[in-house]
Amino acid sequence: MGYNSLLMWKIIDTGSASAEANMRIDKELLEGLENEALLHLYDWDRPSATYGYFVDPHKLLNVAKAEALGFDLARRPTGGGVVFHAWDLAFSVLVPETHPAFANNTLDNYAFVNRAVLKAVERFLKTQAPLNLTPSDAPALDADCGRFCMARPTKYDVMLNGRKIAGAAQRRMKQGYLHQGTIALTMPDEMLKEILLEGTRVWEAMHLNTYPLLGTGIEKLQVAREELKTLLKEELTCQT
Repeated sequence: MGYNSLLMWKIIDTGSASAEANMRIDKELLEGLENEALLHLYDWDRPSATYGYFVDPHKLLNVAKAEALGFDLARRPTGGGVVFHAWDLAFSVLVPETHPAFANNTLDNYAFVNRAVLKAVERFLKTQAPLNLTPSDAPALDADCGRFCMARPTKYDVMLNGRKIAGAAQRRMKQGYLHQGTIALTMPDEMLKEILLEGTRVWEAMHLNTYPLLGTGIEKLQVAREELKTLLKEELTCQT
């Protein structure tokens, strides 16, 4: 692209907050987006789940059980399905229409962000693992699986050994787009089974299709989040 991308990015870390507050910040950042691309980093003050703008969570989750178990639920300003945030690194990228990295094709914008995610994950793993961006949507085990981010790979998700490391959802407005991403660090524990509706294959699909970077190493979760935040900053701002 031939531009000094480092000078055209702003990094914002808003720390830990509720799911609703994190999603509200993203919405406000998108509405106020001007000429500077943004990387918004944030954490969750308790286990959380977000769901796409057009999703009815009661059709996919036992909402009462989720709330009883301490899960914080919030609607995202982007599309897509349900994402659980107790075991991931979540981040948001906002690119204005005036930025050289902006494309009119939505899939090109997915590819732009996820190429940076792929490079960050490669460096995190410290290996020449065969990571790739999946070329097309994968089939879902059942209808519900298509509405859970980590239960089915979709085009340009970051993959390793045929399993999904990172997914995302986007929303585009006239001033630019918001890309909300998630990187799997560990697998959800058994508690998640109590939140999912009976009769679905979502739990099975998540275990089949997700590649957690830490395996079961939950004790390293926060350290891994901080390292990946640094790597994402470097990879996004250095893309040219």
